[in-house]
Amino acid sequence: MKIYLLFMFLFLFLFGTLIAGTIDPNVSDQKYIEYGKHFPYVGQLCGTYENKTLFCASAVVLKPNYIITAAHVVEGYKSCTITIKNKSYVVESLTWPTEFKSNIFGENDLAVGFIKEAIKLDFYPELYEKEDEIGKVCCIAGYGFTGSFFTGAKTFDTKRRGGSNIIEEIEKQLLICRPSKQNDHTRTSLEFLIASGDSGGGLFIDGKLAGINSCVSGIGKDSTNSTYNSESGHTRISIHRKWILKNIRD
Repeated sequence: MKIYLLFMFLFLFLFGTLIAGTIDPNVSDQKYIEYGKHFPYVGQLCGTYENKTLFCASAVVLKPNYIITAAHVVEGYKSCTITIKNKSYVVESLTWPTEFKSNIFGENDLAVGFIKEAIKLDFYPELYEKEDEIGKVCCIAGYGFTGSFFTGAKTFDTKRRGGSNIIEEIEKQLLICRPSKQNDHTRTSLEFLIASGDSGGGLFIDGKLAGINSCVSGIGKDSTNSTYNSESGHTRISIHRKWILKNIRD
């Protein structure tokens, strides 16, 4: 039984200063950084809550004027910006499903944001529409803390990382991924698990956005720190596709 569940909760700063994802210890970190460059539409989302606490997480650009992130990241926000290619854009408004409840683990954990100034990119990911995610190889990207599956998430360097995994199952409409060891037959070439700060980033299948990085759970010591004892949960896009499309129409 899972003994503890934790939202992958961004970074919290009390003084406005900064103090992605854990990786296979057998693979060079530089490969994850280089792979992260394939996701220019994944940006860093930072802002302030009503209680004046600062936060940073991740988000995905869906259209020139719309982004998507995790609802638990922006609930209670006062203001925020998304940074893409070293340029920051003000998020004018954010909305999330009325069914989202922060005290209900992982369900309906997504939010759509409107940006007045268009974010001009060469490519915007489509939404994954099929409900066949189990067993699919996926790509994951975000701006979270990093470390290995042995050490857990421990450092932050403002770099976007990307990696791969396999969707093992679906639990409460979350796509579940687990890290594989070197001799596991399901191991992908760039095994990756989200960590704190990756919330709101994306999980992609065949180039389409299939999940929003939401949380980590697990069994035993350090199980919520993105180690070999952990598993990640990603809010399933396919069942929220109609709601998303309704909220990103120009």
